[in-house]
Amino acid sequence: MGTPPAARHTKHRVVVIGSGFGGLFGTQALKRRDDVEVTLIAKTTHHLFQPLLYQVATGILSEGEIAPSTREILAKQKNARVILGTVVDIDLDAKTVTSEVLGRTTVTPYDTLLVAAGAGQSYFGNDGFAEYAPGMKSIDDALELRGRIFGAFEFAELATSPAERDRYLTFVVVGAGPTGVEMAGQIAELAHRTLKRDFRSIDTREARIVLLDAAPQVLPSFGDRLGGAAKARLEKMGVDVELGAKVVDINSTGIEYETQDGAHHRIEAATKVWAAGVQGSELGAMLAEQSDAELDRAGRVKVNPDLTLPGRPEVYVVGDMIALDNLPGVAQVAIQGARYAAKHLRARLDGKPAPEPFRYFDKGSMATISRFSAVASIGKARFSGFVAWVLWLAVHLVYIIGFKHRITTLLHWVVSFIGRGRSERTVTAQQILARNIIRKMSPDELPKLPVVASDHEPPAAGLEKDVRSAT
Repeated sequence: MGTPPAARHTKHRVVVIGSGFGGLFGTQALKRRDDVEVTLIAKTTHHLFQPLLYQVATGILSEGEIAPSTREILAKQKNARVILGTVVDIDLDAKTVTSEVLGRTTVTPYDTLLVAAGAGQSYFGNDGFAEYAPGMKSIDDALELRGRIFGAFEFAELATSPAERDRYLTFVVVGAGPTGVEMAGQIAELAHRTLKRDFRSIDTREARIVLLDAAPQVLPSFGDRLGGAAKARLEKMGVDVELGAKVVDINSTGIEYETQDGAHHRIEAATKVWAAGVQGSELGAMLAEQSDAELDRAGRVKVNPDLTLPGRPEVYVVGDMIALDNLPGVAQVAIQGARYAAKHLRARLDGKPAPEPFRYFDKGSMATISRFSAVASIGKARFSGFVAWVLWLAVHLVYIIGFKHRITTLLHWVVSFIGRGRSERTVTAQQILARNIIRKMSPDELPKLPVVASDHEPPAAGLEKDVRSAT
């Protein structure tokens, strides 16, 4: 006869959107609550350690080492469930989250919602640039860039004219923040060190690597001293650093930028990397439309000091999605915010006073430039060179999830930093071509899960409502 309706949901239902640092740490912070059921909804099956994406793109690490399975991470947390799907709707009045994957729609009810959907790449209104200059926000981005970077050297080997060869041996990175600096440095190391003996018709050491940014400084958030040290190190490695350079156009063969004096310049380059600007998840606009919240220029949600959505105390927003006290879009903000939200929820469930408003504790910022060289800002201390690099290694090893992944990552770093080799140089045409083909497909052409008549049985009591499209 089934469970009586009144007894179906005796536990507090928490829905978490996103499997990044905010979503994962928020879920884990509730693991000791037997009175809570957590459902984590994510559009990928993995937790991504985004700060190391550039190492996947440049062949140092495999994607599995920085993107472990979310299910594996949460396997021992009995009150947590993971479901796959892209969130397409949030109904704050009905307290439901609707997600889709391959034509299958799932509606998940909640009592408390934690939104940690992160941020995407911003092209500042020029979304067409994405086809020619991929960003660095996902595994797909990193694998596509790996194919483009290593493929450029292969095509340079086939070039029949100096102009064609130079175009393939020119790499432009847009954005002089940590990601841009790290990408430019690693491409320089690839060209000048890793690949210099591998080709016969080209000298990879003749590759030109250009770092562009409209800002007047490299790593502006690190201060003048560390930014200057990073710029000097990049230039010593052969990277051309062009500051005060605003990108105005990109196509398949090059990139155009404008300098502060109004002059226009063009660089002929087959490979472009976009590491400038972020845009809050589109879910932010969805939340703002149904609440008293406002969005900032980057699409981030202006939340209350306790990280709740204005007018919706049962909804928390954390990580890169929030606009609060000029917090940076870094992993520690997401981690600390998620843990605070869980603490706030626990107090509410226990009938205790709410904790003090959220305060971010800045543990410092770090960026690598090349092997044995990095910059680090920790409190009032500033480090550069080898000491900063060792600190960077230690901190990043700590935050890689799982002992197995730490060991394999360390081994790959030994191979790459001490030797000349990079173990992840395999590329396929799919990595470069498939994403653009999928982008151009109409919704009717996209694949869907096969459905048969017996699939239309009603869901078990207490589970999500599944709505499937007949084919």
